[in-house]
Amino acid sequence: MADLSRIGEREKLKPRTGDEPYWQRLRQGCYVGFRPSRKKVGGTWFARVYNPDTNRNSRKRLGDYGTLTGHEIFNQAKLDAETWAETVESGGERPRAIATVKDACVAYLQEKPGSIAEGVFRRHVNNDPIAKVKLDKLRRHHLRAWRKRLEAAPALVSRNKSGDQQTKERSKSTVNRDMVPLRAALGQVLKLGAPNTDAAWQEALRPFKGADRRRGLYLDRHERKRLVDACDDVAAPFVKALCLLPLRPGALASLKVRDFDERTRSLNIGRDKNGNPRQIAIPQIVSAFVAEQLEGKASDAPIFARSGGSEWNKDAWKYPIKEAVRAAGLPNATTAYTLRHSVITDLIRARLPILTVAQLSGTSVAMIEKHYGHLVRGDAEEALATLFI
Repeated sequence: MADLSRIGEREKLKPRTGDEPYWQRLRQGCYVGFRPSRKKVGGTWFARVYNPDTNRNSRKRLGDYGTLTGHEIFNQAKLDAETWAETVESGGERPRAIATVKDACVAYLQEKPGSIAEGVFRRHVNNDPIAKVKLDKLRRHHLRAWRKRLEAAPALVSRNKSGDQQTKERSKSTVNRDMVPLRAALGQVLKLGAPNTDAAWQEALRPFKGADRRRGLYLDRHERKRLVDACDDVAAPFVKALCLLPLRPGALASLKVRDFDERTRSLNIGRDKNGNPRQIAIPQIVSAFVAEQLEGKASDAPIFARSGGSEWNKDAWKYPIKEAVRAAGLPNATTAYTLRHSVITDLIRARLPILTVAQLSGTSVAMIEKHYGHLVRGDAEEALATLFI
């Protein structure tokens, strides 16, 4: 039996009658096969596996791996054969409906619906050449090309009421964020390719290192009050809540009446970036403010609603906040996330334990330390000073 992993032995193989491949056993019931080409160097690779459901062997054409060279070819064929064998042995192949990159994105949204991922797919995937690439043929060079197009695409800064758009060069941190949904969608249906080969699709989506910068704009309590006072009556409760709680704007907007328990003064935070629901206790003064927003609302209604009772979203809260920022004379870069950053900053400066701040804000201790650790430097210095003898 030929050793298909040896390039020299493969090159000496002659086409068989009926184009039957040469097979090499990888493990019990699993084989990788190679059929030499009659017209050119190289050939076509196959996988064969025993299917316990049909009590027969199943075969799959893997392709010629024309973009790979040397030992990469056998390594990738072996990996693909083993991956397919595991799929067959576990009860079936990937659903036929999930054939392309776009199909994978649709399936991901069905499993994990979210406006951020949906927006990224709509803007950067669905109408891009990457959308039509078959998952079985997806390679690192496809995603490298997609990434270059993403990096070159201008980032939308704002859109005024007349419809005119303002854009800027896409930052590395923005590229990192926009790659996350596609990486997650592909990771849901594909196994990682062999490192340092063109099959390693995941390598093209590695984030830029050191791209996330510390948020610098901070509003103190007086400035935040000026912002709330400058808001219209509809937006003011939502913006005030952003100034009282260290929640992401999207998590706050998704809160329903049923998520608040006035007896225990607690909020159940369900939909959030980290995907993990949590419960936080709030002080009496904040509880009373939240309770005011519930009057006349059904249990499934948003606690903080827009005109007509609909839920806030980033496109809806953007303009009222911008108008209030101008009216209050605050920095133009102020956004809804500026308020979250400011609240977290105040909690850290109040010497609330970092773990508690992380739990309240729905993020990790590592992330708090990365972006806010510099604020506890004074506490560390004071603690060290007490050790002086």
